[in-house]
Amino acid sequence: MVQVVGHVDRLMGWMGSLADPTRLRLLRLLEQQELGVAELCDVLQLPQSTVSRHLKVLADENWAVSRRQGTVHLYRMLSADLDPPARRLWLVAREEIEPWPAIRQDQLRLARRLQERRSESEAFFASAAGQWDKLRDELYGRAFTEQAMLALLPEDATVADLGCGTGQAASRLAPWVGHVIGVDSSAAMLRAAKTRAEDLSNVDLRRGDLTAIPIDDGICDAALMLLVLSYLTDPQAALKEMARILKPSGRAVVVDLLPHDREDFRQRLGQRVLGFDLDNVRAMMKAAGLTVVRAMALPPEPDVKGPAMFLATAKRS
Repeated sequence: MVQVVGHVDRLMGWMGSLADPTRLRLLRLLEQQELGVAELCDVLQLPQSTVSRHLKVLADENWAVSRRQGTVHLYRMLSADLDPPARRLWLVAREEIEPWPAIRQDQLRLARRLQERRSESEAFFASAAGQWDKLRDELYGRAFTEQAMLALLPEDATVADLGCGTGQAASRLAPWVGHVIGVDSSAAMLRAAKTRAEDLSNVDLRRGDLTAIPIDDGICDAALMLLVLSYLTDPQAALKEMARILKPSGRAVVVDLLPHDREDFRQRLGQRVLGFDLDNVRAMMKAAGLTVVRAMALPPEPDVKGPAMFLATAKRS
């Protein structure tokens, strides 16, 4: 008996809260869009005291929810979260009120209000466009962009970091892919990489020459060579090995230096060549068995002191 009385009380509460034209109009709006009290007053053309009073009834009966944003309370009807009997009751009520002239007028004013919102946003970006990059960096930093792009990688991918050095790229990739294989010929670099990756169980570090990479044929989804080619006596052989370890359609990514005349820089860094011409890079990658080769100069970063670089990408044929 107690349960039946409870059901009756809930039904009477739902019906009572819907038994008002203003509350029905409010719910029709809030079902479509989260709105503040001032916006609801504008759309309904009613005073704030009236709108607030009806919103309290709807909130008390769980027809609407609110959240605070600064000094504003925003309201929304989450029809999918209603109790099934309440949702059925609302669907009947909504069907009946749809032809009301007041509902049609509300829809027109809501469309106008939403357009004003968009115009306000457009005005902000129009005024901020010149300073937007600086403003975004100051407010949010830059790391989230890299994290978002890394999240595009297949979570089960195997990636080879060829010439991995101290493991900087490998450690950044590891949280986003299934397996990272880092290869370097320097024992000192690999020791530093092992320290950096000691908590990353999916990073496999191997010592080896890039003209005879210690990775089986065709097991990698992608392979990187970041600032490596300039150190190699036989770049063409290394690119051929890079292609060998890739799966069919696996992706190769190479970043290195564009041609420059800074002999002091080459000697200081222990590099063998003064950069690579883009046409030469494309030709070497194609000769290595890679296709869909794209190579482009990278815009120099502010305050960077080294020569400009290029990015080349390709697929294993």
